[in-house]
Amino acid sequence: MNFKVLLIYPNQRGMNMLPPAIGLLSSILKEDGNTVELFDTTYYENLGETGVLEIDSDNIKTEKLMARSYQMPNDITLKTTNVLNDFTKKVESFNPDLLAMSCTEDMFEIGIALLKKVRKYKIPTILGGVFATFAPDLALSFDEIDIVCKGEGEDALRSLCRRMRTGRAYDDICNLWIKNQDGSIKTNPTMMINMDTNPLIDMDIFEEARFYRPMGGKVYRMFPVETFRGCPYKCAFCNSPSQEAMYRKETGESYVRRKSFENMRRELLFYKEEMGAEYLYFWADTFFTWKKGEFEEFAEMYKDIGLPFWCQTRIETVRQDKMKLLRDIGCARISFGIEHGNEKFRRKWIARPVSDELMLKNFAIVEDSGIPFSVNNILGFPHETRELAFDTIEFNRKINSHDRNAYAFTPFHGTPLRNECERLGYLKNEDISKSVVTGAESNPLNMPQFPRTEVNKLVKTFNMYVKFPKTRWPEIKKAEENTPEGNKIFQELKNEFISLFFNERDENFEVSAMEKQIKAPMS
Repeated sequence: MNFKVLLIYPNQRGMNMLPPAIGLLSSILKEDGNTVELFDTTYYENLGETGVLEIDSDNIKTEKLMARSYQMPNDITLKTTNVLNDFTKKVESFNPDLLAMSCTEDMFEIGIALLKKVRKYKIPTILGGVFATFAPDLALSFDEIDIVCKGEGEDALRSLCRRMRTGRAYDDICNLWIKNQDGSIKTNPTMMINMDTNPLIDMDIFEEARFYRPMGGKVYRMFPVETFRGCPYKCAFCNSPSQEAMYRKETGESYVRRKSFENMRRELLFYKEEMGAEYLYFWADTFFTWKKGEFEEFAEMYKDIGLPFWCQTRIETVRQDKMKLLRDIGCARISFGIEHGNEKFRRKWIARPVSDELMLKNFAIVEDSGIPFSVNNILGFPHETRELAFDTIEFNRKINSHDRNAYAFTPFHGTPLRNECERLGYLKNEDISKSVVTGAESNPLNMPQFPRTEVNKLVKTFNMYVKFPKTRWPEIKKAEENTPEGNKIFQELKNEFISLFFNERDENFEVSAMEKQIKAPMS
């Protein structure tokens, strides 16, 4: 039997990091004899037609706020047709036996809008990704979702397809939650996969344009490399603590683990020699999660690769010898999370017990290494005030980062701070967090002490407050307002900011916060 699977990747235009999970699942399914195709919404000009998004085109236009202009080696043609109609045509022509959707929580409603259009064909649907893992009951409450993959999906999806194509029952497959006809849910244990048994990512399933992105003023052919899964840290805005707790409880093992050096080398050589990679980015929450001696072993292995790369890590993990070695083997950019500039607030509510003193000391080491670096910040945490947010601005003024981002806090399911938001009554468990790309009103938090309008004002002007002298702050305060006068002042300040501070070589790997965009999490 020719079993056909349609992978679905709901995604916003402009968030064009290649999703390695999609390529990995495709490779596994094809290797097992299935026919696989992909429907990816990334290059649709307007997703507002799905009926779930009211998109402000100024927030997602391809022309960046910083007026960057890049000549892409391969033309990216935005699709101007109706995404719902195109998806329906895809389903009708491909006639899949299974619809397999992977998405983050903020893209879920786009995915549901797609699935609604084809529900009449009664094709079984499975949902995977971080949202499915931490809100399986909520996901299954939607008529369009029949099965949820809780946790890693490589073995589960392969097994599901094997059972379905031979007509066997599949309600006992690990990691799958199945909705029965009476509405009840059959749950199964959650297991971890062996990373070293995974094949190389299927690159044929992606559009060619997916392989290109700008970095430091130039467009490169770039690919993701997986080194670790999980993170040993406990940040309250992240789902990693819940992931670790879930696997500890259900398997008795730590979710934090790395791929073997042998398989890393195989993957690196594949990208370099077969895919023509010019630049790599390491897909790990904390790059320096190495055990003693492992980073040195990795560095020795990477010398044969010789490609520039980007990575991200915790500022606590920085050491002078590590940074020198990182520079020597080709690290061209590195990102760090500050998240909040008030040490007491950071410790109490974000679960980041690192001192200002240590961060500043280690940022100086990073600066001395000569590797360009960026820092990420979050505004609008529960319990935060505008005054506390300015502590984050003040802290950023002490760091000579090449770039910095500020994002509005989003309370995703599976994060400790999501539970705190529900406890405070800011939202209910069934509320789904949406993408901030779609506008200020998509942010569900509207706290009395720090309303969403105030949060978005500071996200908008964050870089100006950090880089301009304090004598200009009254002017920037006026630029926060969405009024004719405020918009005029903002435009003038933006132009000045570009002329004084913007350097394409200092462009951050993630999209600038001043572009009102967010990075795309792995799904």
